Amino acid sequence: MTQPWLHIVGIGEDGMDGLLPATRAVVEAAEVIIGGDRHHNLSKTLTAERLAWPSPFDALIDQLNTLKGRRVVVLATGDPLWFSVGARIGRSIEPAEIVYHPQLSAFQLASARMGWSMADVETLTVHGRPVEQMIAFIQPDVRLLILTTGSETPGQIAAFLTERGFGGSKMTVLAAMGGADEQRFDGVADSWSHKVPAFNTLAVECIAAPDAALLPRVPGLSDDLFQHDGTMTKQEVRAATLAKLMPMRGALLWDIGSGCGSVAVEWMRAARYTRAIGIEPRADRRAHAAANALALGVPKLELIDGQVPAALSGLEAPDAVFIGGGLSRETFATSWDALRSLGRLVCNAVTLESEALLLEMHKEHGGQLVKLMINRAEPVGSLTGWRPLMPVTQWSLVKR
Repeated sequence: MTQPWLHIVGIGEDGMDGLLPATRAVVEAAEVIIGGDRHHNLSKTLTAERLAWPSPFDALIDQLNTLKGRRVVVLATGDPLWFSVGARIGRSIEPAEIVYHPQLSAFQLASARMGWSMADVETLTVHGRPVEQMIAFIQPDVRLLILTTGSETPGQIAAFLTERGFGGSKMTVLAAMGGADEQRFDGVADSWSHKVPAFNTLAVECIAAPDAALLPRVPGLSDDLFQHDGTMTKQEVRAATLAKLMPMRGALLWDIGSGCGSVAVEWMRAARYTRAIGIEPRADRRAHAAANALALGVPKLELIDGQVPAALSGLEAPDAVFIGGGLSRETFATSWDALRSLGRLVCNAVTLESEALLLEMHKEHGGQLVKLMINRAEPVGSLTGWRPLMPVTQWSLVKR
């Protein structure tokens, strides 16, 4: 039977005094303790061998494996399994070899300080990650708890809020929670000027002005929110397309012929930790897609310069595929073969030639075929009339 040799211990600002007796005994008995400078300072009375986080951080797993057979403790902040190192280690080392010792997380402490129910807040991290990731969560009356990267992060987030019409949002920075040096800084986004400690947690109560940008995570953002050259999957068609692609937590999308990236961007906004790879041969459109991803809060959109189907070779197997450009039998076949079980594939066609190909493939493979015809009310002189968009033939199917 496998015996645990690795203990991952959450520690707070109160250091060893804040640990449960059983957890404290584990740390005191350790032969090796791994952590950052802050963690070592919080446990400086111990005499175990001390190791710092390796660089690059991914080398931690190799380092831990060399220590197997010894009594090893990894110190983390708060709850090791909540936006922390515990999850990364647990994906690479057999769970039966690990014991986790959680401490109160920064989110729990911040909720207590703010008097907010954790069931009613969004918990986010931008620690060591692009700060723009939080933009997708800016919505009226939403409360956010954010693990930051450093002292400059609250100011960056204040700017994001102000630019989008949420300048009246209340912001609170909480530093060194639970310790003797705990600090609190309160302010408003459009006038935020506090200098705060580097290690902090940010609480935001989003308050929208009457002219605030409304950016729901449900697909169907206005076309005006995207940089584009006129060639894009339009708002109404995009919403219908994403409904068939079915964004789900952690799922990967191949967006073939991604153009300005509107489908990939909305896919990534629609569910937590979704990923997308956009394949687009035109550099100007890739530039639009990158700018849209940054502005709309999904900076991790991956963009590839290439022609399909060749550019699909070697990519990670997708959970969904959207073919908005580059449609051919070869592209479909390559995508379908790569698609995971229960994966979704959607093709949109606007030309007669592409529509004819979709009709043929629908007969061969089944699925659902629909015609999307959108009319928008626009001025006709001093009056108003219906102006049609190009009809879109959409073929969708699920891999069983």
